[in-house]
Amino acid sequence: MEHQKIKTLGELKKAGYKNKTIKDELRDNLREKIQKGSETFVGVWGYESSVIPELERAILSRHNINLLGLRGQAKTRLARLMVNLLDEWIPVVEGSEINDDPLKPISRYSLDLIKEKGDATPISWLHRQERFYEKLATPDVTVADLIGDVDPIKAANLKLSYADDRVIHFGMIPRANRCIFVINELPDLQARIQVSLFNILEEGDIQIRGFKLRLPLDIQFVFTANPEDYTNRGSIVTPLKDRIGSQILTHYPEDIETARKITAQESRLDERQIASVYVPDMAKDLLEQISFEARKSEYVDVKSGVSARTSITAFENLLSTAERRALMSGATNTMVRLSDFLGVVPSITGKIELVYEGEQEGADTVAAMLIDDAVKSLFPLYFPKINKLEKKDEETPYDELLHWFFQGEGFELLDDFTDEEYKRTLDSVPGLQQLIKQYQPDFPKEDTYFLKEILLWGLVAHKKLSKHRFTEGYQFKDLYGSFISGL
Repeated sequence: MEHQKIKTLGELKKAGYKNKTIKDELRDNLREKIQKGSETFVGVWGYESSVIPELERAILSRHNINLLGLRGQAKTRLARLMVNLLDEWIPVVEGSEINDDPLKPISRYSLDLIKEKGDATPISWLHRQERFYEKLATPDVTVADLIGDVDPIKAANLKLSYADDRVIHFGMIPRANRCIFVINELPDLQARIQVSLFNILEEGDIQIRGFKLRLPLDIQFVFTANPEDYTNRGSIVTPLKDRIGSQILTHYPEDIETARKITAQESRLDERQIASVYVPDMAKDLLEQISFEARKSEYVDVKSGVSARTSITAFENLLSTAERRALMSGATNTMVRLSDFLGVVPSITGKIELVYEGEQEGADTVAAMLIDDAVKSLFPLYFPKINKLEKKDEETPYDELLHWFFQGEGFELLDDFTDEEYKRTLDSVPGLQQLIKQYQPDFPKEDTYFLKEILLWGLVAHKKLSKHRFTEGYQFKDLYGSFISGL
């Protein structure tokens, strides 16, 4: 149908247009995508066998939907992607405040206009991208905002009595007729405001200042909620939950690979950063592992969750840390180092909620612990596991390296080292290259220096070496030597 040429109700009828509800639109277009094997929710990773099938079933069932999950679990993104399942264009009565269907008008304005002009009634076309409304539930939201109110200025201008329904100013929900309407953080909406949604969801009528209007609004409702809100700030009232067809539980990425896809997709990076900073794959894995460690840490409030935005902003900070170092040294390019992870601490501390024990430790200390825990978790994937209960004289693959530290003063790895100084310093530690050659012979050459740092940090995490942070960088020493020197 060439919608550009159809400008009146008569032309629309002649073209054979058939109207359908928004839920039928979503259902029909989803059926078509599933039959063709097309991806329905593009850019959402890790939900392929869990959340997305449940969401598709809810759409096929024509349900209003509640997405329940912790922060940073793509709830709002899923709701916004539903727009792509709508028809590209729909006709509306021109001038209608509530997107009236020309073949099935419901407002006083459209009914009067069609009665007056008949098939000459002008129509306009609404694109699917304009059919998405979103409201964040905040304490100041009122029934007037959502449903509507009597407009005294309109009554005065039109010289109408307050008893005339034409004095009504429609709120956001009526104006979202034939659209997707999302209310984020539904439990934050006051109970009395939630009650105002009852009739709209089930019976399709609205009540404004004594007016009882039978407006069969055609809306696809999507609500989002955080389980933590149920105890902290409020809850979804039971009758409202009863009117929501499907409640779908979201979750965090279940593996590092999925988490990396999300971070790569969502990170906002400058092209010059991408071109000048090389990031080893292992560094990307370590970055994601930090969030995994936080989600099971005894210092972090698990009920609050650790958002996927933690890894996204941490990745941006990581590249900025390396970029800043390169700019200060005059280098045109550089590579990410493990010591650069100090730069991601502000991203972590701002994204995690600590329990009492964590508050006692301090946010910066907990962030540093999470980085160390992440190193400890990745270490056995590349090098032999260190047994905590090893016997006194038992030989280990790390003896030669540890002996070098025992006999010497250790070494310092400064933050502002050039790449040449950084590599030369790590190359000066005998045993590092030998262990990599023995256990990771096929490891990418350009990533070996990051792997050397992982080896050192891993030995520190397993209490075989000591690592001391000072203003300019890190100092690695023999464990017992640091005790003797008082460090």
